Amino acid sequence: MKTTFLTKAGLTVVLLLLTYGLANARETRVISPDGKLVVVISSENGLPTYQVIYKDIPFLRKSPLGLNTDIGDFTRDLSLDSTINLQKITDHYQLPNIKKSNVHYEASEGVFTFLKKGKAVFDVIFRVSNNDVAFRYKVYPQGERLACVIHQELTGFAMPDSTTTFLCPQSQTMVGFARTMPSYEMSYTPDAPTGQNGIGNGYTFPCLFRLNGTGWVLISETGVRSNYCGSRLIGHANGLYSIGFPMEGENNGNGTVTPGISLPGYTPWRTLTLGESLKPIVETTIPFDVLEPFYEASKKYEYGRGSWSWIIGMDESTNFEEQKRYIDFSEAMGYESVLVDALWDTQIGRDKIAELAQYGAGKNVALFLWYNSNGYWNDAPQSPRGIMDNPATRRKEMAWMKSIGIRGIKVDFFGGDKQVTLKLYEDILYDANDYGLLVIFHGCTLPRGWERMFPNYASSEAVRASENLHFAQENCDAEAFNACLHPFIRNTIGSMDFGGSTLNKYYNSKNSGEMWGGRRITSDVFALATAVLFQSGVQHFAMAPNNLTDAPKWAVDFMKDIPSLWDEVQFIDGYPGKYVVIARRNAGKWYVAGVSAQKGLLKLKLNLPMIQPGEECLQYADDETLSGKTTLMKMNKKQQLEVTIPENGGFVLVNE
Repeated sequence: MKTTFLTKAGLTVVLLLLTYGLANARETRVISPDGKLVVVISSENGLPTYQVIYKDIPFLRKSPLGLNTDIGDFTRDLSLDSTINLQKITDHYQLPNIKKSNVHYEASEGVFTFLKKGKAVFDVIFRVSNNDVAFRYKVYPQGERLACVIHQELTGFAMPDSTTTFLCPQSQTMVGFARTMPSYEMSYTPDAPTGQNGIGNGYTFPCLFRLNGTGWVLISETGVRSNYCGSRLIGHANGLYSIGFPMEGENNGNGTVTPGISLPGYTPWRTLTLGESLKPIVETTIPFDVLEPFYEASKKYEYGRGSWSWIIGMDESTNFEEQKRYIDFSEAMGYESVLVDALWDTQIGRDKIAELAQYGAGKNVALFLWYNSNGYWNDAPQSPRGIMDNPATRRKEMAWMKSIGIRGIKVDFFGGDKQVTLKLYEDILYDANDYGLLVIFHGCTLPRGWERMFPNYASSEAVRASENLHFAQENCDAEAFNACLHPFIRNTIGSMDFGGSTLNKYYNSKNSGEMWGGRRITSDVFALATAVLFQSGVQHFAMAPNNLTDAPKWAVDFMKDIPSLWDEVQFIDGYPGKYVVIARRNAGKWYVAGVSAQKGLLKLKLNLPMIQPGEECLQYADDETLSGKTTLMKMNKKQQLEVTIPENGGFVLVNE
């Protein structure tokens, strides 16, 4: 069944918006604290609109607002109330598991009430900080109606002419392995024109746009849980993109595609981050700034690094002796955990898992256990099955895990964004917190502010991740290209469970070209750099025990010391799909990392004001043959560094 993204009435509203002038218009605005970013809200001939202007340049043309619900069509014949509520928002909060440990947020908030026949139908709440815009609807009861279904959210984003896109298309439903998609694992197309719609299903958030000669815009959403569905972006002609709800076929056709809310009630936040460079996008905290924790942590959660055998050894590695060997390996690396992947219940058994957990505890290495999400939504056969989709069995299982000292779970194969599916994510997280368990999601939706909402949330895949490097050489060949995209798009808005940074030459247990598994064409320094570039509160690296003897000592030592939690991030240089240089700070130590997908040698002169003149640094760098070496150096007086990065290579600089 093909979903209709814009109803006939909705399309008419958009056409009216694009053709009408300022007749019968009323407008007002919200201005960022520094005065550079302005959002103009108006009602023109009954049509609610907004526009985003940065430094007097339109970054978003007049774009539609409105909701079509089962209690009324609130997309047309609306007027803007003369009473506008404006206030300053200030917040200080801790964010230990993503991007920036201590956040100071300032924004100007405006609440704009739209009326129909003189009665309030919804507010649009805008929060405008120096490089970010977040907005959501508050829907009012109509008569005795205290609940409603949102049939369509007309919210749109009209990009300026000559805009190009960096977008990931939404997949078809019930396709891929065991009919588990969509799972946010399609490939990006860089610098594509507007006016397209992916493969017909729109695009997954976040969505990056380059305004020719002007700047960049990142569009996403945050604050989504069981209160709404996950959305996507639908492409139309003339550079217009609109909010799209899930497709009918998701989750095997079960569940509604239109979200329901109680009244008065709120929709999730739509977010835009923009600027003349990519710096605000890489460094933004807007997915978390507008949220509050949904519940309190039951304990102080420990994140950290770990190993996992499956990425190299596949299903056969899920056996007692191999997992014991990986526990020893994690201890040798100073890692805090081991992820025991699918089939552990049949190939190891519960009694032996308890024994492994006890063995690991003696070495200060905890276990994460893999689970199938199960239910009626896919055909994935891997076990444990039939546990995480049911509250009674789920809580019983979690009580058992707590009793043997399991640190967390990795739940796989969701494949949908319907409201009922978002409720499952929330329920798993909430129950896991009761038993002190961290949660990683795989084969899943995008995290939408979950690092702040759910204190035991660790990470989500929602990207074409490292397992694909094992399965197909074409993915290995494109590894550098993708690594130059994720720090600008997917990883900007939340933790990314990529599971990479292997020092194996081949993705197999023998590290040999004679066995099945992709051949890595990137360098060892590249692998180190991605451990900095890709962020997740819990990082299970694709390192293998054999790397202790077959990989360069300097590379292994770096991977022993790399943190998974960072106090600060700074954009240095880059262009999506070509190259990227980012700096992250852990306590007083800065890691500056870069990789390149460009042909030939990339030569850069980098300004690094975070490293003081005369400060001693260790540099990891590749030569033209992708052979890495380390050099001890001191930062010069200009706080600049000249680097040369070959294609598929990288560099890292660490102050000592």
